[in-house]
Parts: sequence; structure tokens; C-alpha cells
Amino acid sequence: MPSLLEVRGISKQFGGVRAVDDLSFHVDHGDICAIIGPNGSGKTSAINLITRVYQLTTGEVHFNGQRIDRLPRDKVVRMGLVRTFQNLRLFETLTVMEHVMLARVFRFQSGFFSTLFRLPGARHEEHRNRDAAMRLLELVGLADRADRKAVSLPYGQRRLLEIVRALATEPKLLFLDEPAAGMSEEEIDKLIVILRRICDMGVAILVVEHRMRLIMSAAERIVVLNYGKKIAEGTAEEIQNNQEVITAYLGKYHEKIG
Repeated sequence: MPSLLEVRGISKQFGGVRAVDDLSFHVDHGDICAIIGPNGSGKTSAINLITRVYQLTTGEVHFNGQRIDRLPRDKVVRMGLVRTFQNLRLFETLTVMEHVMLARVFRFQSGFFSTLFRLPGARHEEHRNRDAAMRLLELVGLADRADRKAVSLPYGQRRLLEIVRALATEPKLLFLDEPAAGMSEEEIDKLIVILRRICDMGVAILVVEHRMRLIMSAAERIVVLNYGKKIAEGTAEEIQNNQEVITAYLGKYHEKIG
């Protein structure tokens, strides 16, 4: 089966700086793939290129068999390529459920006037989408907080809500940018379980993260960047034993795991 995502020789030049340099890798259906590297290595820039936040300088990106690096961002999202961001974006007045429902509107089938005047078809669809939203909140353990204001959640739970909002758009591939930022070790263990559940739903994941506990436990394949270039790709075991990666990045973590 062809890969879900194929990144072919992508590069990005900012003035005289090459933030991403001839990067190629792929993500298969149902996989968890990770991109790691030191600060400034080009991890987030790579995601921004793939998700159309930035324009490519060179290269191609193919998703689900179609070239997407020239398509509008909204079309790419509708195809099922969705991301979260490092900075959380919550509305102060909305509840947890309302945040998820707002994301679900992206997939509503009812027309504008049906929704506006709450016609029977729109009401029925709203009930279906509310049920779907509740199932996603149950997936991450936030169902009992559905009616709370989202901004009242602890930081770790806010990050889980951000993942639920992305899932509410029904992605095929979910990009997670630093999902474990600010989480405790216990919360990271829960996040690892949640990521595996998401894959069991048929959603592939590409995660950028510096918390090695999550990466080494959850990712089937890891891509390592340094100064914008890929220096290694492989399983957790292969990456842990790659001398160039150890020198560039893993360092103390590698010493801890022996």
C-alpha cells in the first residue's frame, strides 16, 4: 500500500538561512512517526511546509496519493491533514464541549439557513455531532468536564482538548506540535495511551516533540533533524544507538537509558 504522506526533497530558504534542507520521509497509514532534533533544527518549519503554512522553496509533498504543496490550506485540511499548534488557542467564554462542537462544524452537512433556523435536519445533525464530540472527550478522559469553561482546565488537559478539537475534523493524518509541553510524567504516560488509541481509530500521527519519554515509547519511526537536514531515520532502538544522533541531540537521555 502506498504511504499516506510522502515528503520528497523539501527545502525552505529564509534569506540566507536554509531552515529545511532537502528533507524526505514518509508516514504510513496508522503509524506514529516522530520528528526530533535540537532547538532550531527545523522541526516546526518542516511541519509548516507540509501543512501549507509556509511555501516550499523546492520539493514536493504528496498526501493520500495527491500532490498538495500547491493547494490552498483549507483544501488540504478538508482532505484530512490536520494539525495542532504549540500555542493553545482557546476562547474564554466557551465550554469544553462548545470548543469541540465548533470544530465539528467543519464537517456539518446542513446548509447555512438550516443551521441558522434550526430546521429538523440541522437539529438531528447537531445531536449526532454532539454524540461524536462526547465520544472524543471520553477518549482523552475529558467527558466529565464537557460543560466547564475550557480556560478553567489545567494546562495538561488544555493540550488534550487541543487534540480533541483536531480529531473533531475527522483527519486521516494528525500533526502534533509539542503535545507534551508542560505535562507531568504521569500525564505523558496517559498521552502515550491516547496516541495509540487514536491510531487504533485509523488516524496516522506525525509528532514533533522534545520529550524523549513520549517519542521512544510511542513512535514506530523517528526522523532526526539537525540544522535543517535529516541526519537519521529509524526505529527508537536504531536512533538511540546512532552515534551522530547521540552527538547532536540525545546526549544525557542516551546516558540515562544506558
